[in-house]
Amino acid sequence: MFPQDRSQLRQMFFDAWQKHTSKLPMEPLEQLIAAIAEQHPEYHEVLNKQDAHLDKDYTPDMGQTNPFLHMAMHISIQEQLGTQRPEGIIALYKSLLMQFGDPHAVEHHMMECLGQMIWQAQRNNTVPSDETYLDCLRKLLSSK
Repeated sequence: MFPQDRSQLRQMFFDAWQKHTSKLPMEPLEQLIAAIAEQHPEYHEVLNKQDAHLDKDYTPDMGQTNPFLHMAMHISIQEQLGTQRPEGIIALYKSLLMQFGDPHAVEHHMMECLGQMIWQAQRNNTVPSDETYLDCLRKLLSSK
């Protein structure tokens, strides 16, 4: 679905945003990217300045969130919900939605768990664990 090259991935975001703001026809993935970008007005300036942001590094020590990673995680979560994978994700999402009330806020909470799962897999040099991810989501339900 996504290219492996960082610049190519980012180019997809820039192209989708440009088509959206120019009201040009878009492919379904471009529509999804544009919809997610619309929910993040703090990233509009980035998307409007491709030359300044295509190759920019975003590291934790810079104190900035990587807008492309953030939007890609939204896409990943929506893909999980659309494919109902991992098993049980829909029920957990619905429960989180009842708890937090806002779909966008729920996705942000889910991102924390998704990020933790990916970080653990990279740290341990293992395959990402669906169970680790789902356990983290379950803990969100019991934390409020």
